[in-house]
Amino acid sequence: MLGPVILAASRSDRMRRLISAAPVTKQVVDRFIPGETVDDIVPIISELTAKGLQLTMDVVGEDITTPEQAAAARDAYLALVDHLKDLDLGERVEMSVKLSMFGQALEGGHELALANVRPVVEAAAAIGTTVTLDAEDHTTLDSMFAIHEELRKDFPGTGCVIQAYLFRTEADARRLAAAGSRVRLVKGAYKEPAEVAYQQKHEIDKAYVRVLKTLMEGDGYPMIGSHDPRLISIAQELAHRAGRKLDEYEFQMLYGIRGDEHLRLAAEGHRMRVYTAYGTDWYGYFMRRLAEKPANLQFFVRSMITKG
Repeated sequence: MLGPVILAASRSDRMRRLISAAPVTKQVVDRFIPGETVDDIVPIISELTAKGLQLTMDVVGEDITTPEQAAAARDAYLALVDHLKDLDLGERVEMSVKLSMFGQALEGGHELALANVRPVVEAAAAIGTTVTLDAEDHTTLDSMFAIHEELRKDFPGTGCVIQAYLFRTEADARRLAAAGSRVRLVKGAYKEPAEVAYQQKHEIDKAYVRVLKTLMEGDGYPMIGSHDPRLISIAQELAHRAGRKLDEYEFQMLYGIRGDEHLRLAAEGHRMRVYTAYGTDWYGYFMRRLAEKPANLQFFVRSMITKG
């Protein structure tokens, strides 16, 4: 029940100032966001890949208000690519991008976002890795899918994200479950109205399984974005029924959540990719992590009480 309240707070400037100013906040944020700069994050990349894990990197930041900020976001990702090139990890470390960060919501935003993200996708391909376009709220998805389709003409490994709680997603999954596609399925972490999205957890879970079945039975490469033990087991069963080998799908989980499970899945031979965010504009990302799971909120509140 607190999820919608927290998601509303993620858009509140007043709450942003209040939470950002709390002395304990940074200590808790560090659980989910292990650095602010590329230099901070390189040791994390080296540590996780040495353990047999793969990563997808996210430079946090969404509330872009000027073309100059969008260009700066592009440049931040290009700087990340330069560092990844030196590590020579190839597709073991990919990138995730939010098109809002590239100017999607500005005037002429569709064209601006495409122009800004293309050099990042091109640079990623040059070092042997890929980019996945994150899904945001439902009003942005037609633009995101159109940009995804355009990028795949030259960079077919470009991935995208679909969200189980949206009514439209089953149709999107059928369209995307084609040869060469890379599709990450998540439950969804934005506050969406009942007109477009399931509101109850059991409905979202059922939709997740239906969509995952479509992806597993299709010809693309499913990426299972979930920490839910039950859904992870179902994913393994669906992959087995579809005759998929261990390298024909992957699991993805967030940095800082269920780290032991990351290692367990990797030890079993699964591809296990850790979604790792960094940067200074962490507030929106952090609040969605709190909204997704009560345990995350409990961890934050407990830390506020014991350390504040």
